[in-house]
Amino acid sequence: MSHRLTIVAVVAALAALLVARADAGQSAATKVPHRIVSLSPSSTESLFAIGAGKQVVAVDDQSDYPPDAPKTKLSGFTPNIEAIASYRPDLVVVSYDPGGLVASLHKLGIRVLRQPAAATLKDTYAEILELGGVTGHAAKAKTVVAGMKTKIASIVAHARKDPGLSVYHELEPDLYSATSKTFIGRIYALFGLRNIADAADSTGSGYPQLSSEYVIGANPSLIVLADVKCCAQTRQSVSSRPGWNTISAVRNHAIVRIDDSIASRWGPRVVNFVRAIASALRVARS
Repeated sequence: MSHRLTIVAVVAALAALLVARADAGQSAATKVPHRIVSLSPSSTESLFAIGAGKQVVAVDDQSDYPPDAPKTKLSGFTPNIEAIASYRPDLVVVSYDPGGLVASLHKLGIRVLRQPAAATLKDTYAEILELGGVTGHAAKAKTVVAGMKTKIASIVAHARKDPGLSVYHELEPDLYSATSKTFIGRIYALFGLRNIADAADSTGSGYPQLSSEYVIGANPSLIVLADVKCCAQTRQSVSSRPGWNTISAVRNHAIVRIDDSIASRWGPRVVNFVRAIASALRVARS
């Protein structure tokens, strides 16, 4: 009987040891990071919004907001693994995975959180909450998301909707646009706007290139320029395009200039984008 009890005791001890090691490993894997590298401009904005800015040691070359973010030459599109690792990160946040970036960082024992481009506002909220949970700022993340939802709902509720209005969203001066199936397009859908790019997206990419003749023929009620910083587009430059002076949006001065970064990201500043569109619609109806 004593021998059997000894064996049982040894087995129990081994089991307890294994559980303890598993718990320790899990704890280490979920440890709150203190040296975060963000290779995603949207995630960078979210990290600072939820109060995790002090944990961020480096951000990529496209992360220009907030201004005090530690911007570097790191790239999220053509990443240099050695350069990323030189910051000794305990977490790297990415949107894309070019060239097996995630696998390469894992091989170095570096934790990676991938937050792909959001397709909907629901995706945006989920990613902000995810960052909050990972960085130890869950409560602040919930507050940020709740605030975004409240503000967007209020803006949309107070905006008069007119099914007869249409929009042309310009990504670049060569007339690439975004359809209703994109994150950008879904913002316009909140206001019931008809997107002129939809009918031109023959490949289903979501980002068709339109022709000048097509835009003129579609006669949008609202033109949104998201190529302001990159390409210096202005109301004057659009108005001076051949034939564009006949477009309703041009005649009614319903041309909105949006900071490129605000119009192309899915972080907390999407509220600014929604607010800008609501304001522009008042002009489009005049």
